[in-house]
Amino acid sequence: MSNMNNPHNIYIHVPFCISKCNYCAFFSSACKNPDWDEYERQIVGEISYWANTMGRISVPTIFFGGGTPSLMPAKTLERILNKIRSEFNLDSDIEITLESNPGTIDSEKLSDFCSVGINRLSVGIQSLDDDKLHFLGRKHTAHDALKLIDCAMQKHIRLSGDFIYGMPGEDVSDIIKLCEQINSIGLKHCSLYELTIEKNTPFGKMKLEMPDNQTMADMYIAIQNNLKLSRYEVSNYANENEHCKHNQNIWDGGAYIGIGNGAAGRVFLNNTWYEQMGNNAIFQPIDNNARAIEKVLTGMRTIRGVELSDDVKNVIDLGFAKSVPDMLRFTNNNRIVATDAGIMILDEIITKLVK
Repeated sequence: MSNMNNPHNIYIHVPFCISKCNYCAFFSSACKNPDWDEYERQIVGEISYWANTMGRISVPTIFFGGGTPSLMPAKTLERILNKIRSEFNLDSDIEITLESNPGTIDSEKLSDFCSVGINRLSVGIQSLDDDKLHFLGRKHTAHDALKLIDCAMQKHIRLSGDFIYGMPGEDVSDIIKLCEQINSIGLKHCSLYELTIEKNTPFGKMKLEMPDNQTMADMYIAIQNNLKLSRYEVSNYANENEHCKHNQNIWDGGAYIGIGNGAAGRVFLNNTWYEQMGNNAIFQPIDNNARAIEKVLTGMRTIRGVELSDDVKNVIDLGFAKSVPDMLRFTNNNRIVATDAGIMILDEIITKLVK
């Protein structure tokens, strides 16, 4: 069967870390010496399965997430990418992202990653304050992070930094300081995530006193006012030509394959959407309404909003949308977008927008 005109992005999960952070609820495990050969066999096997299932589809982006993908030997990464190249058609301007943690990658290893195809590096910085890094359970220092950022900038690789804010005791002045640090570094893309406390994490078992909702809202506004980058999704900020194509595709409701234990995907095959998880843990059809609702939930988080396609119109209350012009607006290119005021109460807005 042919899916030539049906591009799918590829997400590959790397579930290994040096240690688990205090806030982390992702599918990952602390493992000093992973069996990379076994991991590679599993990933290559899944790539073969999807090639047999989908045909020679085109691939616009590949994203190695984790865990800590930068722990992977460059040779393992090279063989995985070569397998993808042999089975699929990679776009000429393909974006290939690797998530990384400072302290797990030096200049030589980064050069090796670049030479096998990585052209975008996402660095889990989280904070530029050593005391806060220690609180979060991170194993690197602010110096380690700055060293990796400098190394990546010298190699002219596209670069993004992840940060966490809203820790106990933080206020707006802390966020303004963080934004000034990001500005001075010269990052062109960054993600700023509000610290959320998940059950079954070390933080979940502590009685942490978190900033109140008003303080968090003030922090969010402070990011908008002090960061030199523009917000293009609730937690993501970038220069216009530096948006993450892989994530933008997911938010837009595009198709992607999840490979590896803990990976999730949304596959479009024979005119049907499928919910999919890596290692064939799940592969089941999703009805059109459920898929349309997913598109609304992710798309409304972006400044592009959601295209008012027929499937989306079926699941939203257009009457409500038109009744709150200060929260939602309609664009000339047939999309619905949350205003700045709407973004501040987005969860509440979406609850009323979706039928």
